[in-house]
Amino acid sequence: MSVAFSTAASEIDARDADAPSPDAVLAARRKVRVLFINDTARNGGPGRSLFYILQFLDPAVVHRAVVLPRPGVISELYADHGVTEDLFFEPDLVENPIEPWDRPMAREDFNAFLPLRGLRAAGNVVRAGRAMARLTSVIRRGAFDLIYCNGTNADFAGGLLARTSGTPALWHVRYTSLPRIVRGTHDRLAESKGVARIVCVSKASASLFSHCQSKVRVIHNALDVEEFDVRKITPRLKTELGLSPGAVVFGSQGRILPRKGYVEMVQASSRAVAQMTPEERAKVHFVVLGDTPEDIRPDHLAECRVLVKSLGLDRNFTFLGFKVDVKPYVADFDVAVVPSVYPDPLPRAVIESMALAKPVIAFDVGGVAEMLAGGETGTLVRGEPPDVEDLAKQFLRYLRDPNLRTSQGRAGRARVERDFDGRTQAQRIQNQIVEAAGLDARPGRVT
Repeated sequence: MSVAFSTAASEIDARDADAPSPDAVLAARRKVRVLFINDTARNGGPGRSLFYILQFLDPAVVHRAVVLPRPGVISELYADHGVTEDLFFEPDLVENPIEPWDRPMAREDFNAFLPLRGLRAAGNVVRAGRAMARLTSVIRRGAFDLIYCNGTNADFAGGLLARTSGTPALWHVRYTSLPRIVRGTHDRLAESKGVARIVCVSKASASLFSHCQSKVRVIHNALDVEEFDVRKITPRLKTELGLSPGAVVFGSQGRILPRKGYVEMVQASSRAVAQMTPEERAKVHFVVLGDTPEDIRPDHLAECRVLVKSLGLDRNFTFLGFKVDVKPYVADFDVAVVPSVYPDPLPRAVIESMALAKPVIAFDVGGVAEMLAGGETGTLVRGEPPDVEDLAKQFLRYLRDPNLRTSQGRAGRARVERDFDGRTQAQRIQNQIVEAAGLDARPGRVT
């Protein structure tokens, strides 16, 4: 079934003089067969962002085949909503260099004996080569027109697969930095002929590609605005925590990693609570949804919980752990907090919170300012270095001004409806797919 797409302000840079309007629907000469590679099976922004693209691509134009390393939350999401025509698992798509060969990485694997870690790393090189060979065969056998790479490791894999299969690749870039040891390889693959198009989620991400700007387009993340309509969601957070209806909740969601700024959020909340009246202290609560993935060490969630206890915040600050569906919890936020302290490319938490009519307080890093209109839909706090003192002041300001919370929440919802509609984003992505595959039906566009 075809999907009707609306106009929005998500940005795309048109480099060609005869390029169509970003909101025009490009016709393809035939259905485009695309193999989407998502490089991790765990829950996270890249897999969920791809879900909203797959959901709104026109299946009459794009054949959607997806490869994941293994079953998990993301594969269940795709299967439950029927957003793919084909779903494959490639167990040798290595998610961590020292992961065991027969199961996903666990945190204790970092403490394995050095010889065992070395053996696993060597074996994983072999596994990765095996995965490349099998995927090359899949691409050729399936007569795919394009390899769509979603994630950092997927970009490297897709760049190599473009060479081995002769099929062009499209990179969807959701990062702003890379380890120095791989940067040279990354840059060479990016400018290679096989990588036909590079779609970046923000201008911050696009800054990595100054050496091949003609390939780069910027298209922001988006979501299903109807799914994130707070009027259709039953809030759950305050009931689960036993909070009163009049409680004021400052909430955050995301992976619990040092670069996500949860230490800074805890420190700022401690400073703010110290300046509150007893009545304010009794009604305010800080909540974080998320966990530290098993293949990352140390367990930063555990560290943050220890910090909360050491600061005497047990009654005012709760880390709730991972939730498959965050919407019923975010629906009970009064203010959303996105405390990333690194150049976060375009955190989904910002637009998800805005879609649920929550004002957002965030450090001004990476692509955050491309989504969050400071003073209109929330507040940007200096992020380099992170201004913890000002973050604490903002907590007090929003706690004491319910009208500010309401007005900015409404403005955030309106901005998402206007600028971050998944239908519009998917159409723009679809145009990039058609062009990168060389199947644009416009005269003179045959490749």
